[in-house]
Amino acid sequence: MSRTTLAEAPGEVVPVVPVTPVRRLSTRRWWRLVSPVALILGWEVAARTGLLAPEKLPAPSAVLATGWRLSRDGTLAVHLLDSLTRAGAGLLVGGVLALILGTVAGLLRLGDDLVDPPVQMARMLPHLGLVPLLIIWVGIGESLKISLVALGAFFPIYFNTYAGIRDIDERLVEAARTCGLGQAARLRHVVLPGALPSLFLGLRLAIGAAWLSLVVGEQVNAQTGIGFLMMEAREFSQTDVVVLGLLVYALLGLISDLALRVAERRMLTWRRGLRAT
Repeated sequence: MSRTTLAEAPGEVVPVVPVTPVRRLSTRRWWRLVSPVALILGWEVAARTGLLAPEKLPAPSAVLATGWRLSRDGTLAVHLLDSLTRAGAGLLVGGVLALILGTVAGLLRLGDDLVDPPVQMARMLPHLGLVPLLIIWVGIGESLKISLVALGAFFPIYFNTYAGIRDIDERLVEAARTCGLGQAARLRHVVLPGALPSLFLGLRLAIGAAWLSLVVGEQVNAQTGIGFLMMEAREFSQTDVVVLGLLVYALLGLISDLALRVAERRMLTWRRGLRAT
């Protein structure tokens, strides 16, 4: 006895559902590793063949050996932990303050008139050039280092928060108001999603500025930290330790940026931007 399926039933139209292909990891992503690997190999060959003097720029293998040695005796971990603590505290202070002031200036006309002009004037001052003044204000202890990181992180987060709010289409807010959403609901469902892309960009820029500020801060009367480790190595002409410190800063910046990218993808799944071809 033959069976009649739904697709074979007479007089019935079965809609065709498009099948979305499963996205596979493109092999072209591996090409992103070609240039860094080629650069490291060229650096190693140039150092081994004498084109680069070891006292000027040691080979990557020598730098890795130094890193392994400092990791085994715990020296690198101590300095790294202190640097991470300072960076985290500075980012928290500067980020929270920038987020509050950027939101006030972006949402309120009075806040825009009172907050934005002095911030615009302050951003023209190089915050690393404020070190002598900060030493007078907060001393040369931990407060100086955290203050420098906070200043470096403040401006990218503030301006991107402000711009993210101001760039929201006003028609969306009016539509939400027409649909009966209150002020708190409009902030949650319209303003916050609209400003998140700019806020993530500000965070990425702020983290880069924070690491740059920390390098300078840890070279002023510090006893621990990656910056202090580099300064101490410079006194003894330990170029491998100096290069190691630079690589640690670079890796910290790369890892933090990758973490923000992952968080951005997960929180902004609704956004469909232009993809590179």
